[in-house]
Formats: sequence, structure tokens, C-alpha cells
Amino acid sequence: MKEIDVGFTHVAFVVRELDKSIAFYERYAGMSVVHRREPDVPDARKVAWLSDHTRPFALVLVQADNVTDTPLGHFGHLGIACADREEIDRKIGMARVEGVLRKEPEDAGEPVGYYVFFADPDGNTLELSYGQQVGLEVIRDLTSY
Repeated sequence: MKEIDVGFTHVAFVVRELDKSIAFYERYAGMSVVHRREPDVPDARKVAWLSDHTRPFALVLVQADNVTDTPLGHFGHLGIACADREEIDRKIGMARVEGVLRKEPEDAGEPVGYYVFFADPDGNTLELSYGQQVGLEVIRDLTSY
């Protein structure tokens, strides 16, 4: 019997340069490629699925010749929880040097925690956070069923 994937599995972004985007998410979000292919579909030249290997969820990057999608802007973002503030602060230093820091870090207390925004190569926003309770709240909710 074939396995069927159900539920919230991925977020997909159209990108201009796949390798540049992969390098950004490897460097800042701790992700790695779990699948890569050159699809036989119009407007999509290359595809990569990335994961941080903490849960069954992927960031799908699709390289296209014509990038017309509106990127996640200054607030819309992909959120990644980090193990400690030091990891975030180290990446803030890298982001300043590389010119990808979108918003200075802020500590908003519970349930938001310490967070910072970076700009990926296509203008999408990546948030790194410490102390957010999004995943924990989902787990608590799952146990109530």
C-alpha cells in the first residue's frame, strides 16, 4: 500500500537563483537539501526541497526564469526557532556583514520571545527566534484531542 502524505507539509517560494537561495537557507536556517530535481513543467527550471530535520516539513524552492510572485515582505515571514540567543546573535553578525539584516533583533517577551528578520536573496523574510511558543502551543493543542 502506498504511503499518503497528509497535513501541512511545506511552504514554496519561487526564486531567481536556486543555488544562491539554498546557500542562504543552509547558512541562516540550518536547512539542507532533501530532494532536488529538474522538473518537466513550464517556467520551472530547478526544484529543491529543504528541511531542518526537526519535523516533517519542507521549504520548497522553485527556480524560474520569470519570478513574478510577490515575496514575503517586511512582516510576512518564514519562522525558525533556535536553541539559544547566542546562535541568533552570531547570525546577526553574519547578516550585518552580508547586508541581509532586515530588522534589528527585539525581545518581545512571552509568547513572542527574542527575534530578528533577515532578507533572503529574493526579498522574502526569514525570522529567527528564541523563546517563541508556536511549536509548543501546537503540541499542547494536539494532546488535547
